[in-house]
Amino acid sequence: MSKLDGGALVGKALANEGVERAFILCGGHIMPALYGMRNAGIEIVDMRHECSAMYAAIAYTRASGKIAAVMTTAGPGVGNTAAGMMEAASMHVPVVHIGGAVAMAMRDAGDLQDMSTLTLMESVARWARKVTSVGRIPEYVSMAFRQATDSSPGPVYLEIPTDLLFTKVAEGEVRFPPRGTSNAIPAGDPALIEQAAELLAKAERPAMLFDDGASGTIGNDAGSVTELSDFLKMPVGVVGYRCRGLFGDESENRLLNTNAIGGADVVLTMGCRFDFRLGAGRYIPKDATVIQVHTDKPQIGFNLRADIGIAGGAGPVTRQLLESIKARRAAKSGDSWVGVGGKSNTANLPDAYNDKKTPVHPGRCAGEVARFLEQEGRDWSLVIDGGEASVWMGGGATAYRAGQLHATGPNGTIGTGPGLVVGAWAANRKPVLWYTGDGSFGFYAMEMETMARLGIPVVCVISNDSSWGMISLVEKYIRPEEIEQRGSCNTDLHPMRAYEKMVAMWDGYGEQVTDPEEILPAIKRAAANGKPSIINVEVDNESLSPFIAPYAEMVKGAN
Repeated sequence: MSKLDGGALVGKALANEGVERAFILCGGHIMPALYGMRNAGIEIVDMRHECSAMYAAIAYTRASGKIAAVMTTAGPGVGNTAAGMMEAASMHVPVVHIGGAVAMAMRDAGDLQDMSTLTLMESVARWARKVTSVGRIPEYVSMAFRQATDSSPGPVYLEIPTDLLFTKVAEGEVRFPPRGTSNAIPAGDPALIEQAAELLAKAERPAMLFDDGASGTIGNDAGSVTELSDFLKMPVGVVGYRCRGLFGDESENRLLNTNAIGGADVVLTMGCRFDFRLGAGRYIPKDATVIQVHTDKPQIGFNLRADIGIAGGAGPVTRQLLESIKARRAAKSGDSWVGVGGKSNTANLPDAYNDKKTPVHPGRCAGEVARFLEQEGRDWSLVIDGGEASVWMGGGATAYRAGQLHATGPNGTIGTGPGLVVGAWAANRKPVLWYTGDGSFGFYAMEMETMARLGIPVVCVISNDSSWGMISLVEKYIRPEEIEQRGSCNTDLHPMRAYEKMVAMWDGYGEQVTDPEEILPAIKRAAANGKPSIINVEVDNESLSPFIAPYAEMVKGAN
């Protein structure tokens, strides 16, 4: 009878759960598992930092719909993933993270990397366990996948001591559970569906709103969302990025990316968390009727009353509502109550995206990227990273397909870009446009070597204001006199650092741009190079984004 070590059991168990990709950074404690995954046919993508591996897994899952594994070595290897675990949790992205650990016999004995990483992971994962028997590795892997794909999905953590990975057992004595994850998505209570359908059928100004909490529960019913929007001429707002493009090409139908909850009389929310992004519910009129749908029941009523609360998946509930509404009334004719019709393109962007001044307005920099994607990159993936840079690019981005846009979640994490690039590319091998601020670029810039090694055709456009822009802009309003007298306090970076020179190491294309008219041609030259390239654009550090401007006005008014 053949024998397998614990690492081989990890590989076979992951393959049994349908894992095709694993994002890792090698380490001595986990090497048997890497060989086990390779022998099981799992593609291993090795990164330069463990947190980037987490971000890559997030983008891969968002783009492909398949769960990725992340494997990190003991101690600091596991610890480096904490921000990524919290990022996945905030966006309801299922990731299975397997971490190494000191040998069981050496715990608390001062051995290398003997740290309480399980305790750390328990605070950032939706479920965390340590394996204590080599023969139970497949059982725990199966358990991890069931937990990760629960009705409220998220990241999970499984810790395996290094001695178990090296220990060999008879293959016939190990039980491999059948694949246990279920694709079933719960539907809504029929009585509540009827009440909600009655309200929507009679509404004069209905509006839908989707958040990341709905992304894993739409299933095969994305078409029902589009059909319901068309039937009631109802605008569909999308918070975050994971649901962008799921309901069709936004450039062909403006209603699929129109947030109109502020003027609605009936608001249907899908998987929404009413945190700061939605003003803790204040953006919805007090006299509007609110229908909340979520698989995570504690989110129903969080910060906002739920006149009707439906525990169910976004897809099945939308299909139920559509069927019930069709039985009540005919489809609405004419234009939507928001007056939005026809196609959307970059010609409709606000004035800031066409500003002609120099230094370049940060909105204009984002606008040129949007024009490139519209003209030549409709099938490219777009990764957005940074503070002010992400606000401007998010306001100009259009989703032409599902799984196309990738950015941070409600945590506001920066530095996610490089990992997201690798993960998005690993999902479909499509070229990537990576838009970032100069501060966030510096977090994991060495992942560009990963991109070069893997042959990823990425164009990185840096909106470079030579500062931690979002903080710098706010501080100018909070402490104007101090900053005028003594300058900024640790928010400035080196003026226009020549980041574009990095790509010379792998023959990529690099260019520094100061003229707004040259941004688009430079992006095209970089795209033609086909290797990881950088377009470093000098932008001003005075233009306030739509996110910061209201805050600045509030501060000025208070003073």
